[in-house]
Amino acid sequence: MKVIHICIGSACHVKGSRQVIEIFMNLIKTYHLEEKLELKAAFCIGHCMEAVTVQKWDGQILSVHKDNAEEIFMKEIWPYL
Repeated sequence: MKVIHICIGSACHVKGSRQVIEIFMNLIKTYHLEEKLELKAAFCIGHCMEAVTVQKWDGQILSVHKDNAEEIFMKEIWPYL
């Protein structure tokens, strides 16, 4: 199972980490990826100025907003599961 860490630290919280988590959870459920992908909360991954920080299983850092969360999931996460 691959793991994605989503920052829930104060800067990312203000930028909408809760909404990003909800969008990702809905996509995981919609595409039946529960056995392939797990979301975990993290505190400060270190890219606080950009957007909500998401770290993929391979270490890649993604900057995600609620407005681009589905697009990033479909382009950067789902194809690599």
